[in-house]
Amino acid sequence: MKSIDDIDCRVLRALQDDSRCSMAELGAAAGLSASACHRRVKILEERGIIEGYRAVLGASALGFEMMFFIEVSLSSQSEPSLDAFEAAVRDVPEVLECHLMAGQADYLLRIVCRDHEDFERLHRRLLARLPGVARVQSNMSIRTVKARTGLPV
Repeated sequence: MKSIDDIDCRVLRALQDDSRCSMAELGAAAGLSASACHRRVKILEERGIIEGYRAVLGASALGFEMMFFIEVSLSSQSEPSLDAFEAAVRDVPEVLECHLMAGQADYLLRIVCRDHEDFERLHRRLLARLPGVARVQSNMSIRTVKARTGLPV
């Protein structure tokens, strides 16, 4: 783990809550001047602790009413098979996350869909046709109980 102190943690927590806040606001939250806070943030960026800044979009507001977690098993776990699958899945915009797994399935995908027809289209035309797919097990999310994009610092 990269070493960070309590002030860094306060800065990181404040940024995770609102990455659009000013350096003055961020500094106040961390007990620093704006310029000292700016230096800290730059160092955290250079060290790779802060990887970037993003807007969190409302899925429902954009018409994505359904979320699925999909387990994918490949017919082969050779390096070329894994590489081909991973390259292809990167091109599917509905796939929000793709994780190589240890366990029964080779991959776990998190996808969003507008409705059942959109999911069927995605399943038939995209997921089942990804390279090397032997089995797909879909699980629909009924409701998100907790969703966090930040890390516990």
